Amino acid sequence: MFTTAFLVQALLASAAFAVPTSKERAASRRARRSGATRQSKPVDRITSPSSEVSNASYVEFSSNWAGAVLVANTATYKSVTGTFTVPTPKSTGGSSEECATAWVGIDGDTCETAILQTGVDFCVTGSSVSYDGWYEFYPADSFDFSGISFSAGDSVTVTATVISTTEGTLTIVNNSKGTTVSKTVSSSAKLCETNAEWIVEDFEECEGNSCSLVPFANFGTIEFTGASATTSSGTVTPAGSTLIEIEQSNKVLTTVSQSGSTVTVVYA
Repeated sequence: MFTTAFLVQALLASAAFAVPTSKERAASRRARRSGATRQSKPVDRITSPSSEVSNASYVEFSSNWAGAVLVANTATYKSVTGTFTVPTPKSTGGSSEECATAWVGIDGDTCETAILQTGVDFCVTGSSVSYDGWYEFYPADSFDFSGISFSAGDSVTVTATVISTTEGTLTIVNNSKGTTVSKTVSSSAKLCETNAEWIVEDFEECEGNSCSLVPFANFGTIEFTGASATTSSGTVTPAGSTLIEIEQSNKVLTTVSQSGSTVTVVYA
């Protein structure tokens, strides 16, 4: 009896220690990425949506972006910000890691040469979830922020601010945990400052010149509140923005709406 009880306790203890922490899962994810790079890309429009969505009222469809984009004809947008609640991503049934990301940025729609952007990735493998805050000045790859962590339910504010056409500052504030990270970045690519956006994306991972979308996670609902962009003449909301849905394999995966200073993206 003693031996049996001891073995049961030992097995339970070893099982408890075997469960990876969120930090361990994040480290494992970064290790898997050691031979790959993560990158958010300009919107990949679908010019001929499937018959399933041909009568939909939304203006645009893409394979990677869902959200709202303000578009100007000349250099206009100097910063963009929004606040959202970190979701609990759910697997759609696959065995591999599935991810999505929520971010704000300048350019990447009608101006595809550069994007100044920052946001939070949320990934799930089975029932294990992980989160990473990141920044990117496309066409360079993205980089993870250190010194900040996230949990489901955290309120997070993300902001991209233009300093010049080749320089900007990217900031994430975890309002729930009271932590802030910020990075000033530069690029040889030039911003047009003609787009400001609030986006949920199916991002890409690349090995060498081979890039592919990661399996897209069920992120539930992302609601960007306090969404605004600054211009030389003041602050504007996403009112009048272009709404974009994600369509993959002839199926629309998101529902997007905008009201006042709120942009809502729902996994359909």
